Parts: sequence; structure tokens; C-alpha cells
Amino acid sequence: MIETRQDSRFRGLAIPAEISSMIDPQSVRVLVVPAAALDRLGRFQGFSGEAERYLDGLLVPELAQFRRRREVEDDPSFKQIIPYVVFRSGDLVFCYTRGGSLGESRLHRRRSLGVGGHVDEADAEGRPTLEAYEMAMRRELDEEVEVASPGRIRRLGLINDDATPVGRVHLGVVHVYDLDRPAVTPREEGLADPEFLPLSDLRDQSEQFESWSQICIEALLGEG
Repeated sequence: MIETRQDSRFRGLAIPAEISSMIDPQSVRVLVVPAAALDRLGRFQGFSGEAERYLDGLLVPELAQFRRRREVEDDPSFKQIIPYVVFRSGDLVFCYTRGGSLGESRLHRRRSLGVGGHVDEADAEGRPTLEAYEMAMRRELDEEVEVASPGRIRRLGLINDDATPVGRVHLGVVHVYDLDRPAVTPREEGLADPEFLPLSDLRDQSEQFESWSQICIEALLGEG
């Protein structure tokens, strides 16, 4: 039996997995919002706990849209929406080293807390809405990790980091996935050296992490 995947350019067609893997990631249409819309709601630097207010104002049909990734990857007039899921079990937090198979080459070999990626048009079924975003986020999680523990997921807030080239074109939606036990296994090679570490250890090692993870560490410490 041939494994198949869906690609947004061939909606409704079954694409063999070996062909899908050859498709240029930069040609995929991803969810974006105009940066000017973020400005109208109140641009911030770092972390904001007002996820609902921002997403309710941004993920609406008149603003949210899908554009080819290559068109927006270096265009700060758009913000690409990125689900960023942090797995936590008690005081232990999941972390890993970004490998070459993950999409953002500028972050390779950096340590990270967040699991997730671009919201592509196929996963969101072509709908630039908050409901479709949630569906795409869960599909992305299923592709990247296996979670072998009961848990509860909630939105913690947003990350906007205009201090880095990557951050200037992305807006992170931070979700915390609280697990009954630390049982997360990567499905992708790009999530290398996976482990659960105490939050206090992450604070001490924060300089090894990408900027979004550093911001998350501070936000998680603030919760305690």
C-alpha cells in the first residue's frame, strides 16, 4: 500500500509520500497576517499573555490569508503565524536540538522548547480562521511527535521578537501541553537529543536556546 499525503497545490489528489517529500517547502502556502494589523492592535516585543485578544483580531477572513512561503520569508510587512507547543510534566519541560530536517534553516543546531511549524493551507483546509488554525496545529503535532500520556493543552500567550531576522517575519502562538507523565517521542529526525529537564535547569542553560525559547522560559518562570 502506498502512503499518501496531501499538498495544498494538489487539493483533492493523493500524492505519494516519496513525491510529496520532494516538493519545495518554500512553495507551500502558509498562513500570514499583515504586520500593520498587529500594529493596530498594539505591537509588543517579547511575550504577551493576551493571546485571545490578538488572535480574535488577526485570524479573521479580511486579514488572514495564505501566501507562498518564499514570498513572505523575508518580508516584514507580513507575520507568519506559528504554533509553538511546549510540553510540560510537573516541573519538567520537553526540549531538543533543532536538526536539518526542520523547516527554518536559520535556527538549526539551536536548542528549543517549541514543537510546531507553519500553518499550511492544506492542513487548515484553506480557511484562515482561528478554528482552522487549531485544527492545523494539532495535525502538525501529530506529524512531529508521539504523545503517550494524557494531558491538557491551553494557550499561554504570543511571542513577537522583532530583534532577530527570523522573529521579524513570524508571530508565535504559545501553547502549554501539561502531561500526566513525561512521555513525548519525536517522529522526525529534526527533533534531536530530546529530553525533559527541570525548568530551573533550562533557566541556567537559556543562552543555548533560540530566542523564542528564551522568551518562553521566562514566561513559564513567571507562571510559577
